[in-house]
Amino acid sequence: MLNHLSRQFLSKARANTLATRIAVALPFLCALLATAAMPAQARDCVILLHGLAKSDSSMKMLEQAVAEAGFIAVNVGYPSTDFPIEKLAGPAIAPALDSCARQEPDADTETSRVHFVTHSMGGILVRQYLSRVQVENLGRVVMLGPPNQGSEVVDKLGSFPGFHFIYGDAGVQLGSGKMSVPNTLGAARFDLGIIAGTRSINPILSRMLPGTDDGKVTVERTRLEGMRDHLEMPVTHVFMMKDQKVIAQVIHYLQHGRFKREPEQAADD
Repeated sequence: MLNHLSRQFLSKARANTLATRIAVALPFLCALLATAAMPAQARDCVILLHGLAKSDSSMKMLEQAVAEAGFIAVNVGYPSTDFPIEKLAGPAIAPALDSCARQEPDADTETSRVHFVTHSMGGILVRQYLSRVQVENLGRVVMLGPPNQGSEVVDKLGSFPGFHFIYGDAGVQLGSGKMSVPNTLGAARFDLGIIAGTRSINPILSRMLPGTDDGKVTVERTRLEGMRDHLEMPVTHVFMMKDQKVIAQVIHYLQHGRFKREPEQAADD
């Protein structure tokens, strides 16, 4: 009799243990199956474009930060001094868009967005391209020190011997006069944030610029009709794309569609 009761007790105990294990494991199993059934999540792609007489290496720190923030980074190098702006834009940007498209995990994945982060003339290339081509999955654009209304430095130095030899047709096109390409491209019809520098390491060039400037472009001439946000920072034109605070602001704009202001920083602290 005792042995029979013991066997019944052990049998019930095993059944209860099994039921408990199933109850514990079932939610995890369901979650695993649901995850397996979902298509892979697409990551947004960020195309980086350097400025005049620079190379993609100047955007390496931004490229790394963008990738660490979870984006796919495509850092574009292009021969900025070899051709005019209208001939640079397409060959620089179209292959980068193709590269972003190849990153899609599969056909069932929701289409990711493509963003642009540019320094100086790189922003004018984006404006030139978008004035001719519609990018269906265009996300946000962040421009660093863009001569959106041209630069008086080019107005005053563009005709000097050697300027065209060094900076090419594109360099001459960045003035504010009759040959200005930026002033022919119109307002921004896309989500645009602009960071302007307020410090200079070139006092000679700064004397040619009216108002606050970064050594190459005045704060006022970085502005563009239709922009969503504009931020002034104590950085120079030459090094702003490597400044950690600027990089943090770029990532914040890509993620939130606005720059991070002091009240927000204080609240986060």
